[in-house]
Amino acid sequence: MKWRQVTGTTCDPRMPLKLKGKIYKSVIRPVMLYGSECWAVKKTDEKRLHVAEMRLLRWMCGVTRMDKVRNEYIRGSLKVAPVTEKLKGNRLTWYGQVKRRDETHVTKRIMSLHVDDKMEREREAKEKMDGLCEK
Repeated sequence: MKWRQVTGTTCDPRMPLKLKGKIYKSVIRPVMLYGSECWAVKKTDEKRLHVAEMRLLRWMCGVTRMDKVRNEYIRGSLKVAPVTEKLKGNRLTWYGQVKRRDETHVTKRIMSLHVDDKMEREREAKEKMDGLCEK
């Protein structure tokens, strides 16, 4: 919905690309990543966010996939970082806030909670910290 509200400005060829990038960073990307601190992000979710972001950025630049313009060039012209990096940054920020809370706070207690798994699993369960940083 936010995209449709600003599409008149962001898709206007007379607007400078740098201004379009600022609009994207301040209006559209926060809406895309709202609540992302608590998501259990999978590779498919990251891929969907990347595809949606690139579709928006290409549309803002007036470029189609048929023009064969590289994603790095589009990001560079708009001065926009990849959405997956911002997603990881948001998660790290949230994690830092949780770590600074006092020991009696609910989120701090849940982060240190250990549950014994009684059932056998066919695959290994994801840990709480898997999404925070690359291993």
